[in-house]
Amino acid sequence: MKAVQARVTGQVQGVAFRWHTQERAQQLGVVGWVRNEVDGSVLVHAEGEDAAVDALVEWCRHGPPSARVRDLAARDAAASGASSFEVTG
Repeated sequence: MKAVQARVTGQVQGVAFRWHTQERAQQLGVVGWVRNEVDGSVLVHAEGEDAAVDALVEWCRHGPPSARVRDLAARDAAASGASSFEVTG
């Protein structure tokens, strides 16, 4: 099991990035959350099987077609024990 927190920057708010991230996470069986940050970035917390979390992070490097990702910074995180993947904030 793996837990990662990733900050995605670029044109990532107002383009349904959070909704698409939730959809992809659910397809992969990843739990956690995604939220908009006040600085215009999107923060993703993902937990699950290593390959599934890695696949979600890789998907976030591009995001949905309407997004323009400039950068993604990921780091290991503590597991929160989430049971689903939610859009917050």
